[in-house]
Amino acid sequence: MQGQIDNVAVETRRVFQVENVQVYYGDTLAVRDVNMDIMTHKITALIGPSGCGKSTLLRCFNRTNDLIVGARVAGKISYHGIDLYGEEIDPVVVRQRIGMVFQKPNPFPKSIYDNIAFGLRINGMKVDMDEVVEKSLRSAALWDEVKDKLKESGLSLSGGQQQRLCIARAVALKPDVILMDEPCSALDPISTLRIEELMAELKKDFTIVIVTHNMQQASRISDYTAFFNAEAVEKGQRVGYLVETGSTEKIFSSPQDQRTRDYVSGRFG
Repeated sequence: MQGQIDNVAVETRRVFQVENVQVYYGDTLAVRDVNMDIMTHKITALIGPSGCGKSTLLRCFNRTNDLIVGARVAGKISYHGIDLYGEEIDPVVVRQRIGMVFQKPNPFPKSIYDNIAFGLRINGMKVDMDEVVEKSLRSAALWDEVKDKLKESGLSLSGGQQQRLCIARAVALKPDVILMDEPCSALDPISTLRIEELMAELKKDFTIVIVTHNMQQASRISDYTAFFNAEAVEKGQRVGYLVETGSTEKIFSSPQDQRTRDYVSGRFG
């Protein structure tokens, strides 16, 4: 039911509760036995080697995996206490409440202004468009750089600017959560720093979950960290699983599991 998601009580401390979650692609198990919480107005980093299921789990939080033929989720993911995969839940509404920023900047082949306005228009949102465009670009620390060229293509911007435009586009819909799948992996160090500074500001208004391979980035920006690993099973198949989760300070300074200690110290990965 759309109203369940639209009217959810966002003041609760836990945004997501993940209980015994397993993710399949067809008959293939990709991620197993994940149990963790995502806390409100915090940045949670998902770290681990390639192929351990970080991005797969991230897509579960806004049901983007629904768009992949054969993908299914077992177990339970609750969003402010509501079963995110309940039969009455509209995935489209879920994606409005839980935005996504992808690894590679993907602005629309439209003007900078229309990149922000497009989602508002197709969702029928009755707003002062100029005001929302400006506010969104300010939220993404981009307004001063583009305010005099709003009619120019979003594709004309630099890579770092394009990624901030995509963040502004997500912010414009006023989501509760912003998911980020390696948002800085294609950016130079200066652009990466701008995105990291931006995330620190955005968490005042949004909950952020980020997938990153950059250990230094995870330790700098996140409040909580979850370390995932993968194990080989029959026929060369690898299954991702959660090893350990906790405050970022604890995960990087005194992890409980030797596998976590080895990964954050650079012994493998």
